[in-house]
Amino acid sequence: MEKVVVTGADGFIGRFLVKHLLEKNIEVYAIGLDKSKLDDIACEKLHFIHALFEDYSSLDKQLPKDLDCFFHFAWNGVFGKSFENYNLQLSNAKYACDALMLAIKINCKKFVLASTINTLETRHYMSLDEFQPRYTNIYAMSKLAAEMMCKTIAYQHKIDFNCGIIAMVYGEYNQSKMIPNIVIGNLLQNKETNLVPASTPYDLIYVGDVANAFIAIGEKGKNQKTYYVGHSNLSTFGELFSTIQKIINPNVPLNFGVYPDTNAINYQLIDLDALEKDTNFKPSCNFEESILKTAKWLKETMEE
Repeated sequence: MEKVVVTGADGFIGRFLVKHLLEKNIEVYAIGLDKSKLDDIACEKLHFIHALFEDYSSLDKQLPKDLDCFFHFAWNGVFGKSFENYNLQLSNAKYACDALMLAIKINCKKFVLASTINTLETRHYMSLDEFQPRYTNIYAMSKLAAEMMCKTIAYQHKIDFNCGIIAMVYGEYNQSKMIPNIVIGNLLQNKETNLVPASTPYDLIYVGDVANAFIAIGEKGKNQKTYYVGHSNLSTFGELFSTIQKIINPNVPLNFGVYPDTNAINYQLIDLDALEKDTNFKPSCNFEESILKTAKWLKETMEE
């Protein structure tokens, strides 16, 4: 790849993707809302375009033709109460299609959509007659709708398409209240954390590995395939967070099993090895080092 587009470039994962692309000397057209979040990686190969979702239909005037890949990460409301906002989540799916139509308009070679591990929970529920879904399923269903609509549009317009389903991601600059941040933050403050049972199958992936995975998908992903972006060998919730506890603060207990496990993610619904088989990508970041970097950033944030 030589020239690409990244939406949500000022977001948590988007920013890391832009950084890693630039390190590979790839020219990046970064679409987002806050240019200052990319100031520390600014260079002549980085072009920032300030745009709302509503602006996508006219952005072809600011982008060159024949780009190699269009990475779509922009999405409003990826944790907390935003999961309940069905109007917001449905609009995200529509804007993903708008992003794809922009890629088609500028004759981009490939479109890559970022999705979530939670779609495997939604797909599992769709095969059942009765279930008790969490509000997370509104978010996940919109991601799944975006994937299927974009896959169809891409096929009809003859543009290559891939989707990356991201496991629970952690790392610096993550402003969310996702579980890795909560647990690490509590350990730093000598606070106990009440959690779900330890036996739950689980996966954590560092944001740097996610960025490199999407680059591999952009370069070598097979057309129309959806890839799992995580580890092919799953751990349990208890194994992962007990390791984090030992790294950060082994003296503070983690109370597993206080909350019921309402997570119904079915990892059997996707090939965990497909990304490595098709692109030779494997997560390579050292777990302890990446947890310590995340903890250092969280501590500095809490002290501000």
